Amino acid sequence: MSDFFIRQNLLSSNARTIIKNEAGEPVFLMVGRWGTRGDVLSLYQMNGEIVASIKQATFAMPIGARFDLYQEFEKVGSLQRILSIHRDFYYVHQLGWVVIGDIKNQDYHIYQLNRKVMTLKKKTLTDGEFHHFVVFDDADAPLCICIAAVLDYWLLNRHKQGLEFKKLFPELDY
Repeated sequence: MSDFFIRQNLLSSNARTIIKNEAGEPVFLMVGRWGTRGDVLSLYQMNGEIVASIKQATFAMPIGARFDLYQEFEKVGSLQRILSIHRDFYYVHQLGWVVIGDIKNQDYHIYQLNRKVMTLKKKTLTDGEFHHFVVFDDADAPLCICIAAVLDYWLLNRHKQGLEFKKLFPELDY
């Protein structure tokens, strides 16, 4: 079991992102970009070895977009949003993972049947807001970090879309 910390909203940006462990030591580096079909975020160990990546396979926001997950260079699954009302539901095909999230509180969990794979929570520390990951099997950590990047991206875009929606329909509360 491992804990990781990532500064909030950096995962989904087009900036290099350092993922740190509980002791504050850099463990992974994520580079790449989002926005159009075919864009890729790649996750590297600090020695330069690629461990995972996630590729935007389709672009149909907010529902219907699909992201392909790769471990090293082998495709191991596809992440797709299933439903999104007050909670987010995603499914990772081939891995059998279900991602369930509380949008307002930025609280996400990944399960495989009755096994918990990861939890992701927002955490405020003295130097800013972070995503705090708890990954229960260290072998799953690279893929979980890639999935978290997509969740962060969708969360950020959902907030932007929500503000635009409220401008159009200020009398509605959702």
